[in-house]
Amino acid sequence: MSKSISGKAFDFSLFKRTMTYVKPYNKMFYITAFLSILLALIALIRPILIQIAVNDNIKKLDKEGLLFITILLVITLFVESIFQYFFTLLGNLLGQNVIKDLRNEVFKKVINFKLKYFDKTPIGQLVTRTVSDIETIAEMFSGGILVIIGDLLKIVSVIICMFYINWDLAIITLIPIPILFFATSVFKRIIKKAFQDVREQVSKLNTFVQEHITGMSIVQLFNREEVEMAAFSEINKKHRDAHIRTVWAYSVFFPVVEILSALSIALLVWYGLGEVAKGYANSGEIFSFTFFIYMLYRPIRQLADRFNTLQMGMVSSERVFKVLDTQSNIENKGILTTEGLEGNISFKNVWFAYNNEEYVLKNISFQVKKGESLALVGATGAGKSSIINLLGRYYDINKGEILIDDININDIELNRLRKYMAIVLQDVFLFSDSIYNNITLNSETITKEDVVEAAKKVGAHDFISQLPGGYDYNVKERGAMLSVGQRQLISFIRAYVHQPEILILDEATSSIDSESEELIKHATKVLTEGRTSIIVAHRLSTIQNADTILVIDKGKIVEKGNHTELLAKNGFYKRLFDYQFINQTD
Repeated sequence: MSKSISGKAFDFSLFKRTMTYVKPYNKMFYITAFLSILLALIALIRPILIQIAVNDNIKKLDKEGLLFITILLVITLFVESIFQYFFTLLGNLLGQNVIKDLRNEVFKKVINFKLKYFDKTPIGQLVTRTVSDIETIAEMFSGGILVIIGDLLKIVSVIICMFYINWDLAIITLIPIPILFFATSVFKRIIKKAFQDVREQVSKLNTFVQEHITGMSIVQLFNREEVEMAAFSEINKKHRDAHIRTVWAYSVFFPVVEILSALSIALLVWYGLGEVAKGYANSGEIFSFTFFIYMLYRPIRQLADRFNTLQMGMVSSERVFKVLDTQSNIENKGILTTEGLEGNISFKNVWFAYNNEEYVLKNISFQVKKGESLALVGATGAGKSSIINLLGRYYDINKGEILIDDININDIELNRLRKYMAIVLQDVFLFSDSIYNNITLNSETITKEDVVEAAKKVGAHDFISQLPGGYDYNVKERGAMLSVGQRQLISFIRAYVHQPEILILDEATSSIDSESEELIKHATKVLTEGRTSIIVAHRLSTIQNADTILVIDKGKIVEKGNHTELLAKNGFYKRLFDYQFINQTD
């Protein structure tokens, strides 16, 4: 876990870790660093040329010499502009390449987290880490470390040059510098805290907006617009206030720098003219020192800003590395593949808890043979969905064993295990993409012909063909352009074309109308034929033909049998069936 930098001016270990992402682009980094050195040295040429022009050409009315110096100044400016162009270009390219790699690593980490991690972590917070925090890290390279190197070199070079030209003028003009360094130090501390607050408020704002836009239907259905608007306004106000604190710091610091810069110029004029009169200095030195003061104060003023950029990047790095260091992955130590597996499933004394030992499944044991169908029924929260989440290792069990063909699922390579099965969920998630891509999930092994054939078998080809563009129709975000039943049929086709050996249906008919239910029943029959199937059912009418039905209550199996056998027991299942039947006939 990365260390907190909240109490440090600079965390070298964190910076060192960030710099490891530069290694693939070392050549680009060294070229950019070399350019920063060249720019620092070239910047000294102009004041020196002006000093020569004043002393040797203007005083002596040497027009040819003045023209030559002017040409040298133009050439110097041109060369400096070329170097500045490549410095800026390479610095930004370096930053973008680094964050591309870092963002890929973060996203790869996130997509392999356990579902439990997403249960506890706001999505908006992860979006902030993956997008805006990583963008801030890029600025460390384009406007941070490399520019700081150049500015420090420029400051050192200017001071050395000033002392070399006239040491007593240098001492007088540098008198305000300690005050400037003190002001810079205070500014850096204040702005660091302010920007930490800004990043925190950005994360909260992203989380709130993402959550409430996703749940906008609830906000409007329950007439909560004014309440949620008030909550948003409060978060937005804190976000504004955090930014205002940064603006306040800048509004105080920059005038201080300008005042100190003016003080240096005043000291130069007051003392320098006296030195000129005494013959200890010349006019050219006064002119060059004026430029040196400007060159000195500008990078010092910007240095505070650069260190702030670096500090912001460090804060963002800490937050991003916290995600990378989070150990919330399902262990993938299995080496076996699923080739040759038939689909016999066994749960043996399985215990499972989402939190500590608050078990939602208690000593669950059952078997499903190849090609058979198992239905899970019970009240909401009984543990039905937990069983199917464990089979695909989206969560790990606490105690017991889960076997496929007498092989512990922990011994099967995780990706192969999940490829071996397909899940159709109650809440179908469709991406903002075409129907075809939502079905294939961009798999190169599934052809258009496979999709059309599957759609015909499932019974969805007709409605898809009537849509504008057919299989190329964009369903928009979360499939908003389709009805619930249509989205469900798309998910059935998705499961069918991936040809799973084990099929899991998680309450796939609980949110659809009666007409769609008939289509789903047909799709279910097509999909489960010849496959080992586990069906989590809300509507008992959809699982009457299941080979085995398990009734789950408070994490335990309370009844087991087929439809006829369970009705004859006159127990939990009979009461559930009678309740639904009475409600339907009413």
